[in-house]
Amino acid sequence: MREETRRRVYEAIDRLGYTPNAQARNLRTARTRLVIALVPDIANPFFSEVIRGMEQVAHENRYSVLLGDTQSSSAREQAYADMVATRQVDGLITLMRNIPKIQVAGRLPIVNACEYVKNRDICSVYVDNVAAAKAAVNHLLTLGHQHIAFVSGPAGSPISVDRQAGYEVALKQAGMRTSQSLIASGDFSMESGVRAIEYFLARKLKFTAVFCSNDEMAIGAIRALAAHGLNVPGDISVVGFDDIRFARYTSPPLTTIAQPKNELGREAMRMLIELLHDPNTPVLKRVLSADLVVRGSTARCVNGPRT
Repeated sequence: MREETRRRVYEAIDRLGYTPNAQARNLRTARTRLVIALVPDIANPFFSEVIRGMEQVAHENRYSVLLGDTQSSSAREQAYADMVATRQVDGLITLMRNIPKIQVAGRLPIVNACEYVKNRDICSVYVDNVAAAKAAVNHLLTLGHQHIAFVSGPAGSPISVDRQAGYEVALKQAGMRTSQSLIASGDFSMESGVRAIEYFLARKLKFTAVFCSNDEMAIGAIRALAAHGLNVPGDISVVGFDDIRFARYTSPPLTTIAQPKNELGREAMRMLIELLHDPNTPVLKRVLSADLVVRGSTARCVNGPRT
């Protein structure tokens, strides 16, 4: 195009206020520059920081993120996944263990984050939940606690299984046996943390500390213990997992395992964008570090186990 013609075109664009039609451009490129993040429960504050990390990388690369709150419904998961097959979006990041079926040729444009899957063809980014849970229990053991209760996550969840494994490995390596009576099932909600403490106390079980598989359950546990006149950490020490924003503002502030939430989201989005640009990119299984953050909800065991 001649320079004079180019100048006239730009002048016309400015005068008419023309905006390029993104949909028309996408028809030519077969790209929408939209991706979906599938979240099992948007009310869980853990996911907000993960999604923020995704948004940051997506924005840097001129992608947009659509949020799909599946409410743990397989039908909802599949409905969102079908948007990839119909080319309404380019790919998706799933923050749960399920990998929905997508009818596309070649490599599935999916990345898994936070939870993880055994599928060797799916890129994943997560933390070593066994090692992290073991560190949490070892912290309690070094404080002299020998009767440590455990509140698990949802049955069948890989991260729940691994966090319980870390709890059991730490006890075994300390020469202690796992007492099944000191293990209660939870669902990652505050209410299930309350129910777990009610379960332990109603059965007059002896324990001086509680390790919960996430912070919400730990916050519920602290509330339930206080309702029964038990002091945290004077009577019972409590440890959580995730380090959500509320953890530092509980009373007392919660000792917990800090997951790199923002980086989990950023890395998942980087993986997906690389996969979208090059379907032959190698499958990655990246493990990030998770660190123990000691706050006021744990203390040295000075008394015998409370019932």
